[in-house]
Amino acid sequence: MARTEPDGRAGPGGPAGDAVTSDGADTPAVTASRLSVLRIAPYRWFFLGQFTSAFGDYVVGPALAFAVLDLTGSVGDIGLVLAARTVPIVLFMLVGGVLADRLPRHLVMIGADAARAVAQAVTAALVLSGHAEIWQLMALQAVHGTASALFTPAVSGLIQQTVPSAQLQPANALRGMAQSAAMIAGPPAATLLVVTVGPGWAVGADALTFVVSAVCLSRLRLSRTEHVGGPAARDLVGDLRAGWREFTSRTWVWSLISAASLTNACYAVFMVLGPALSERELGGPGAWGAILTAFGAGAVSGGAITLALRPRRPLRFAVLAVSLFATPALVMSQSSSAVPVAVAAFLGGIGLMVFNPLWETVLQQEVPSTALSKVSAYEWLGSYAAQPFGMTLAGPAAAVLGIRRTLLAVGLSHLAIALAPLAARDVREHQVPRAVPTERKD
Repeated sequence: MARTEPDGRAGPGGPAGDAVTSDGADTPAVTASRLSVLRIAPYRWFFLGQFTSAFGDYVVGPALAFAVLDLTGSVGDIGLVLAARTVPIVLFMLVGGVLADRLPRHLVMIGADAARAVAQAVTAALVLSGHAEIWQLMALQAVHGTASALFTPAVSGLIQQTVPSAQLQPANALRGMAQSAAMIAGPPAATLLVVTVGPGWAVGADALTFVVSAVCLSRLRLSRTEHVGGPAARDLVGDLRAGWREFTSRTWVWSLISAASLTNACYAVFMVLGPALSERELGGPGAWGAILTAFGAGAVSGGAITLALRPRRPLRFAVLAVSLFATPALVMSQSSSAVPVAVAAFLGGIGLMVFNPLWETVLQQEVPSTALSKVSAYEWLGSYAAQPFGMTLAGPAAAVLGIRRTLLAVGLSHLAIALAPLAARDVREHQVPRAVPTERKD
């Protein structure tokens, strides 16, 4: 019999109930019923807002790059502007986790969306005026990054508040599918906007997506708002320590995040060297674009697959799936054609988007709601902490070993690291908790 956490959610222990078949695949009727999560009004508004803002995120990256090139023509300035947005995310992510566990999460997210909308609107106005300066764009993108650091840790906890426990996996899978679809549609839309009306208007469109997201979040009417009992409960450092204890007390959490940090560094090497090898030997920029498109299509497919699966041991299944994420680098190291690499990228996208919803669902089921955003902040920070090192080391490694040998070494390392968490029993043997009756959130 599954134990029950103090907040009423099912904890670990015991095999899953009848909702899980012997092979981990749901029947077509059950799969169809999982789409019913979109009939839950709070989640539907959340889903719409997230898809819209994700689409804007994939539009604004190319748009900002072209805006900077129009201003200065310097590739280095592009890096400065993008870094100005990234650094605050790293610096303030943990603060965002504390705030999201103290305050109503949807209000934290609305405030962050408002700040990002203003930052991008002012950026667009400056670019359109023709008088923008790089320091201004850097300052505005720093505001954007800080707001993103406050927004991101709240997401996992808000999903937990908007849907019943039995619907967490489809809710996470659908969100992943929406982000993947935005990844496919965003860059072509950015290209169209930049070519037809200019990068300033493309950045303005991104500002509008944050307004849409904030409006959607404002429509949420949550029956319960679980957070720490006010700012007086702990100081900031005390909250961070409490989140760290929750993070480190679960072997499956820290082992998987440690692996994710290193595998993301490996993938960063692929993202740096992949365009170079595509340009030289695989057919040019179009080949690299096809590889990225295949990855996005695989990610959408992975989300759809996750809707149809509920494995008894989700973490073991997730780790095996995400090992496919290593295949693009391995195949590119040996291939003289973009086609096999695109196929590998498609498989890698499937693996990643099977992993993400399963991982997020287990996290939401096992971590107390009052600590979920803090743990999520440590998760995000840990997962991407080593990525800049991968980007930095890619060039020197390729200069010594050559691009193909570097990709082979990185791909093999990626595969070994991805599978390493299976050495932990908590990862191999974790089972789906029994469903508990949950009030529907209309």
